[in-house]
Amino acid sequence: MADQRKRKFTCTKTYRPFHSRYDPCKPIGKKYYSTPPNLYIGFQPPNLPQFSPQEALMKGTLWPAFCDYYENPYKEKERDKG
Repeated sequence: MADQRKRKFTCTKTYRPFHSRYDPCKPIGKKYYSTPPNLYIGFQPPNLPQFSPQEALMKGTLWPAFCDYYENPYKEKERDKG
């Protein structure tokens, strides 16, 4: 449990699907999924800072606390194969 507290917080989580030794297919490896920031904010606090309207349209949200940048975790694997 102490190890979990030392890990850096990230919205991208990983897991390894179960693979039986009798499974004819090779193991998949790590799978990734993203958790949005609104899961970690119980309610929207008053007076949150806001983006300008133009920047909010580009980011997809009005509030920086709810902004979530998506980085494709599989992109490195594709690059390494080619």
